[in-house]
Amino acid sequence: MQNHKKHKKPFYRPSTLGLTLCFLTFIFSISSVYADMSEFVDGPQIKGFGKHAPVKTATVAKDTIMKVAFDVGAPAKKGAINRRFDSLARFINMHVASGLKTENIQLALVVHGKASLDLLDNPTYQKAHQTDNPNKALLQVLMQNNVQIILCGQTAAAYDIAHEQLVKGVKTELSAMTAHALLQQQGYSVNPF
Repeated sequence: MQNHKKHKKPFYRPSTLGLTLCFLTFIFSISSVYADMSEFVDGPQIKGFGKHAPVKTATVAKDTIMKVAFDVGAPAKKGAINRRFDSLARFINMHVASGLKTENIQLALVVHGKASLDLLDNPTYQKAHQTDNPNKALLQVLMQNNVQIILCGQTAAAYDIAHEQLVKGVKTELSAMTAHALLQQQGYSVNPF
């Protein structure tokens, strides 16, 4: 009988220097990704929201009609603007900056789930968060730019949100599914978040 010894592979422990170099490389690579954020600006249509960067190779025809519904169920962090709501301002700004007419941009924001709390008026929002709703100004400027803001009625019922507790101008539909079905019949595509 032969005695076969199993050969164990040597255990590799990276050196502290190696780990440090890997970490520093990772940090520098992240910082280089964010280095060009200074090119992002708001406007020209909506000031204070919707920062975007110019893209010189953009190919959107100037007479294109954009009809897009944005579906949002994720809430903002407490006291912060919902970044997904801000995406509609960015959509408007970047397309107007590229030459589209504002009347050719027709957007809808369909809100359900916990994101519904970001649609509350200041008195109702203050009860939960002890501060004004930071989304209110954004919602108002979106509605001034012909954005339909629609709350899922099923969510409103689940969270016991009365229509009077919403930022003025927000509509309530039977459900988010109903809102999307109706918007699709009107030619809206759904933005793939």
